[in-house]
Amino acid sequence: MTLPGRAHIQALTAALPLLETDRLTTWGRLLAERLPAGGRLLVAGNGGSAAEAQHLTSELVGRYQAERAPLSAIALHADTSSLTAVINDYGPHEVFARQVRAHGRPGDVLLLLSTSGSSPNVLAAAQAGRELGLTIWALTGPAPNPLAGASDQAVCVDAPEVATVQECHLVAVHLLCAAVDTCIAAPTTGAEQTDARRLVVVGDILLDRDITGTADRLSPEAPAPVLAAARSTERPGGAGLAAVLAARTPGWRVTLICGIGQDQDGAHLRALLDDAGVEVIDLATSGTTPVKTRVRAADRTLLRFDTDAGPLPLGPLPDAARTRLAEAAAVLVCDYGRGITSHDDLRQALTTAAGDRPLVWDPHPKGATPTPGTALAVPNTDEALHFTGHDGPRDLAGDTARAVQLLAAWPVKQVAVTRGRDGAVLVADADGHPLAVPARPAAGDTCGAGDQLAVTAVMTLAAGRLPSHAIAAAVHAATDYVAAGGPAARASHHPSDTTGPLELAARVRAGGGTVVGAGGCFDLLHAGHLSLLNQARRLGDVLIVCINSDASVRRLKGADRPVVGERERAALLTALDCVDGVLVFAEDTPEKVLAELRPDIWVKGGDYAGRRIAEADLVESWGGEVVTVPFLEGHSTTTRLQHLAQQAGAR
Repeated sequence: MTLPGRAHIQALTAALPLLETDRLTTWGRLLAERLPAGGRLLVAGNGGSAAEAQHLTSELVGRYQAERAPLSAIALHADTSSLTAVINDYGPHEVFARQVRAHGRPGDVLLLLSTSGSSPNVLAAAQAGRELGLTIWALTGPAPNPLAGASDQAVCVDAPEVATVQECHLVAVHLLCAAVDTCIAAPTTGAEQTDARRLVVVGDILLDRDITGTADRLSPEAPAPVLAAARSTERPGGAGLAAVLAARTPGWRVTLICGIGQDQDGAHLRALLDDAGVEVIDLATSGTTPVKTRVRAADRTLLRFDTDAGPLPLGPLPDAARTRLAEAAAVLVCDYGRGITSHDDLRQALTTAAGDRPLVWDPHPKGATPTPGTALAVPNTDEALHFTGHDGPRDLAGDTARAVQLLAAWPVKQVAVTRGRDGAVLVADADGHPLAVPARPAAGDTCGAGDQLAVTAVMTLAAGRLPSHAIAAAVHAATDYVAAGGPAARASHHPSDTTGPLELAARVRAGGGTVVGAGGCFDLLHAGHLSLLNQARRLGDVLIVCINSDASVRRLKGADRPVVGERERAALLTALDCVDGVLVFAEDTPEKVLAELRPDIWVKGGDYAGRRIAEADLVESWGGEVVTVPFLEGHSTTTRLQHLAQQAGAR
């Protein structure tokens, strides 16, 4: 029944102090990041909730208080023509869901209002938004209710009357708009002017030391290699390496929450992190720093020895850590089994952070299980074996079965088992089909490849992409990382990286890898081309293909060539797993581009066998080698085009 005036005010007065203002402020901060960057807010509700939804969109498209650029916000019930058409053709349950599918894009926000939290059309919209990768929020009445459970986050008003709930929703709308205005208008100073997004990395760290040299003889004392010309390099390891890799990505600032030993190695480790631009929040109160030392020669590890005094004593979680987690656009946990993920206060803070931002968890057999709300867990095959006890085959089916078990056992939304050189398999639903992401062949130092994968995955999720996109990008980035020299590489391999073929070749060469080049027109890509390129890629660590421009092909082949333009030819070649990059050259011969690429091996088809190619002297001038590989008989673009022309003439 409708409350009398005094009682109505008393009910509202009792409910308002319980409104989750901190959560609304967090929502406003996220909208202030996403909407000016091209994201959109979709809002829907029925009856009075529809009015509140439209109130919100009008404040964002127009202005609440401060003058600012208009923000994209769409009230799904306000387009009456679409509304009635959908109801007429698909039924009332689909009235919002179909519009979500029409307007929603990964990374957009869907805010649903329902005093009961059980309206079927609103619940259908939440399901549609989840399928598309939208962030889903809800304003509801008392919890628990179905809509709150179907949303990533909900503000639930604990009031018995619908009118009180709706009035609190109006206050929530105003608080949300105020938070958006405050965040957009907030001035930045100093280093924070470039702080587009913050990543918080949580985990155990150690000092990695590599002693490298040459080993071309055995010791007379024992059958052990003698390392000559040895040199030592040191870098952060564990979660520290993940933080350094993340800090190399433009547009991100990185905070590392960890424990550092109170010793000389710990001081050196902190200095390395400072040099990399990583902010450190140290929880350790004493202890020594673990050191992992590898002795390497010819890109192979001959010996590894570790010093480890056990878990570090950890103090309470400082306010600075809570602040950084509250500010973060994304959180990455890199567990190396030394105890930090068992810290009770930190686990609670991680659970809170996972409520409205992506959290990726890279587990360890000696570590704790992921905290509730984790968006994605990325165990490798060995870790998945440990956590599940599933000792089936180490193949795609076995890893999929282990991912399904972990998805049921852990409070996580999705699980991707990483499979080393075989890529990864992602499971989002025990009853759905797994996503298999194969990796390109890559030879090199794999130390830290898992960290690069986890960093790329969490950054891709923070950009609003789907977990399937995140895992695909992560496998690609980890492969590039290995090919470029692993931890010795000094550049980021985030999917937004714009590394060109020449730079990629330089990185591989600097890391001791072999650069392979191949050239030609590659018009009408056929099986002969694929055979050549696959064989060429197996000769080294990276394959760069040099192709003639359209003008160059016309001069060489005639006015009716090429059949396929240079952009499409380059795109098709780049899509091949065996090709790492494509260069287009305008000259009739590739000498100029070869002088820039300087491949260690230049590959031609076997039809060149027995005669010296024109560019051989140039390639050999820097110590490169020209080789031929077997070619497939009967595969020629010119012959194929002549055959097609004959067939057309016969018709």
